[in-house]
Amino acid sequence: MGNWIYNNTLNNKSRYILGERGKNPLVCIGVNPSTATPYKLDNTLRVVKSRALSLGYDSWIMINLYPQRATDPNKLHKNIDLKIHRENLKAISELLMGNSYDIWVAWGTLIEKRKYLKRCLFDLSKILEDNKIYSIGKISKKGHPHHPLYLRNNLPIEKFNILNYIKNI
Repeated sequence: MGNWIYNNTLNNKSRYILGERGKNPLVCIGVNPSTATPYKLDNTLRVVKSRALSLGYDSWIMINLYPQRATDPNKLHKNIDLKIHRENLKAISELLMGNSYDIWVAWGTLIEKRKYLKRCLFDLSKILEDNKIYSIGKISKKGHPHHPLYLRNNLPIEKFNILNYIKNI
């Protein structure tokens, strides 16, 4: 590995993509990025990387519903910044174009932090149509796919119906 993909804004307030691209990456979707960089992964990305490799993928890529960097999800913008949302969709679309990846949805209850996150997911779901979508382990009691930090190691990867999920949240 080591073939880094790192797409962020010049002021570093938003990150669109971070990962290591191989021939068979697992693409993980979270809610929003924290402070991780290629040379300083945070706990979430260390788990994503480890889980991808343990599942037989040769690499991993992290994308998010909303690209604003925030170590505390309560600090996310109160209202959606459409400019960075559109840039996020563009970056993800370019990443996925011409490829069919396995997508791991992994945002937990954090999707409830802001109402606009559901819109972000809806918009992103249109880009994901040609990809296989999975969660790890059963969905939570509240109906959400689990965040990577809150998963046991031995849980299976399971198909996830993103359109049904969107209808029910």
